[in-house]
Amino acid sequence: MPQLVRARYAGDYRVWLEFSDGASGEVDFATELYGKVFEPLRDVAYFREFRLDEELDTLVWPNGADFAPEFLYNQVTVHA
Repeated sequence: MPQLVRARYAGDYRVWLEFSDGASGEVDFATELYGKVFEPLRDVAYFREFRLDEELDTLVWPNGADFAPEFLYNQVTVHA
């Protein structure tokens, strides 16, 4: 599984991601923010507080929310 190497905010609930194999693209999380842990991310200002956690190899938010690296990679490669 390629590692997530870069992430930058792209507007609204979108994040541009780049993986170590060169795969890159925008992921729109607008339809993925359901459930108790993701509810705070519906506030765009809070959503923007994500960071790339190199140990977990994914995006994380201050409240502990994250997405599986496989999900992110799939969004960039399969849904591109």
